Amino acid sequence: MSPEAALAGFLGAARPQSLGLAVSGGGDSMALMHLAAGWAEGAGVRLEVATVDHRLRPEAAAEAAMVARAAAALGLRHETLVWREAPGRGNLQDAARRARYRLLGGWAEARGLAAVALGHTLDDQAETFLMRLARGSGVDGLAAMRADWQADGMRWLRPLLGLRRAALRAWLEARAISWAEDPSNDDSRYARVRARAALAELAPLGISAEGLAATAGRLSRARAALARAAHDAARAYCRIEAGEVVCAPAALDLPEETLTRLVAHALCWVSSSEYRPRHAALMRALADLHAGRRAVLHGCLLSPGRGGGANGGAGFRIGREFQAVRGETARPGALWDRRWRLTGPDEQAEIAALGDALAECPDWRETGLSRDCLRASPAAFRAGRLIAAPLAGLANGWSAEFHPARGDFHDTLLFH
Repeated sequence: MSPEAALAGFLGAARPQSLGLAVSGGGDSMALMHLAAGWAEGAGVRLEVATVDHRLRPEAAAEAAMVARAAAALGLRHETLVWREAPGRGNLQDAARRARYRLLGGWAEARGLAAVALGHTLDDQAETFLMRLARGSGVDGLAAMRADWQADGMRWLRPLLGLRRAALRAWLEARAISWAEDPSNDDSRYARVRARAALAELAPLGISAEGLAATAGRLSRARAALARAAHDAARAYCRIEAGEVVCAPAALDLPEETLTRLVAHALCWVSSSEYRPRHAALMRALADLHAGRRAVLHGCLLSPGRGGGANGGAGFRIGREFQAVRGETARPGALWDRRWRLTGPDEQAEIAALGDALAECPDWRETGLSRDCLRASPAAFRAGRLIAAPLAGLANGWSAEFHPARGDFHDTLLFH
């Protein structure tokens, strides 16, 4: 199938009313921009282009300018998004990826775009499979990259996921369209470059990019089936109370894959975290729960003995851990801990975790909530003095609304 037909088939089925294109200047994204421009003209879809400059390479600004000129030649609006925060310590590639999605999502929302298209190819699919295989990933990690998904309020598309990188470059060369080569693509310090080299070495064994992508696709179907099982179990055994996930005793008897999936999702949902905890740490926490012990993981407290699920008894609950939110502050009406919004009569108040000020809430036991839950809940302070704690029975004209960053707990099990 030609690149034109592949992209038109994908976007025609996806039906975005308007579309942002993430274009770095590399061959894949430049092909995406030119292919999409040809498709959009006939489809009547508004296109805009953005380039993220991470300020990690001196060539990045010139590459963004090159994309801007190419976009202008196609009659497309272009904007360069600059990552201005310091990368800090840790995994630089991961930090850059997170920043890229955050900047692109914010840009698309501000421009009123319905979706953002990325230039990932079948080669990216195969390389990602190998990198995750090396890390010992399970079904979720090895499953295919999603071609159409929602995250942080934005729809993301990968229209080129079925095409090879070489085919796109051949398409560009046939039309005398230039692109920029990132020198890091030849730097063996990066795992993706090593995975690319490994693919070439594996070819004599019959292991190809197409074969790995097909395997990843089959694992995606397995992931969907496992997600459905966890979703059904969550519906049967779990409920939400004051931002905590409360599970019936029967949840602990679920098959290991279902239980680990459910608990990992609960930890991410409560902590508003994008990534699951490490498998070994998750298994230790589950062992503690089975033994009737508490555990702290992923900014959450896992507590046995306070079930209250569909079957009653001593199940377990997963809530925010006080130390994880100890320094979180917000203004009234703004989201606190990405989950709670407190509003009340004092606009100068500061929203922070209730903590030891729980002792100033005489009716907290009547709420039926645990001490741990309430200590990690939001409260209003003025000059360090507690003025309201709605969840702890001290309203004083204030109210608390729950707005989880990751959406509905049960339904999002199907998509994360």
